[in-house]
Amino acid sequence: MSRKYILHMITPQTHVSPFDVNMAVDAGFDLVLPYTNVALNEIQGLVQDSIFSRSVNDAKRTGIFICGKDTQLALDMLDTAKEAMVPPFEISVFPDPAGSFTTAAAMVACTEKLLKDKHGTTLDGKKVVIYGGKGIVGTVSGIICTQAGATATLVGYDGIENVKKRADDSKARFGVDLIPADGTTDEKNTALLADADIVFCAARAGTQVLNKEQMATAPQVLVVADANAVPPAGIEGVGLKDDGEPIESGVLSLGPLTFGDIKVKTQRELFQAMCTSETPLYLNFQEATEKARELVGLG
Repeated sequence: MSRKYILHMITPQTHVSPFDVNMAVDAGFDLVLPYTNVALNEIQGLVQDSIFSRSVNDAKRTGIFICGKDTQLALDMLDTAKEAMVPPFEISVFPDPAGSFTTAAAMVACTEKLLKDKHGTTLDGKKVVIYGGKGIVGTVSGIICTQAGATATLVGYDGIENVKKRADDSKARFGVDLIPADGTTDEKNTALLADADIVFCAARAGTQVLNKEQMATAPQVLVVADANAVPPAGIEGVGLKDDGEPIESGVLSLGPLTFGDIKVKTQRELFQAMCTSETPLYLNFQEATEKARELVGLG
């Protein structure tokens, strides 16, 4: 009898996301089981209950997905899950807190595609300014860009303290240097555009961070990408489905539904890989970025 594909979905929050449940089932898992309010010290027990209840040959039909809204905690849970494995009893693990890993990967990959196709260049050596840098999509996109050779600045709407903590955490875990910046006023946000080559907006939904007048002060910007799908746009003039269309300032824009499509495909394919791999997979935003680049034709 063929064994079912089972995904154990773990979150430190009260609920798992229906989005992630739908994605996992549509990707091939037969059964998705939520575990809520999970603490880091509970991961080992949950993992070992998962690996020892099935044969080694059935390991590929079992996976763990880590949710939540905390990048560092999700990665700590991934590390703890790996340490809890007892080879040859191993299963695949995939963290994607609040969809941030796959969203950031898709936003960066689509930006890289535009840079290549329209400007004949890459992220290497570019200056990336990320508004909403305190959030997990902003932070992760900064890490990915920095690993690609760019310089990334995280801008915090509530001052520099929280984005500095994000930068410090990223330095400690990944060895990248992210620059924290204060974005508490329109004047400060505008000033940060002066040296930017790329602008990302990953601010709170429905919050406009930059208007047309501000963008007009930075004609050297090559690409803007806005993760906000709730009106108004985070960057005025960016359309939901923009895929390289110029906004009023002449900069090429990427809308949230354009790279959102790549995000969905990336998450689905990583779920499918968990079901089909003969060996256990440990997936995070690096693997998500590789997949997103492949999907846009860069990998």
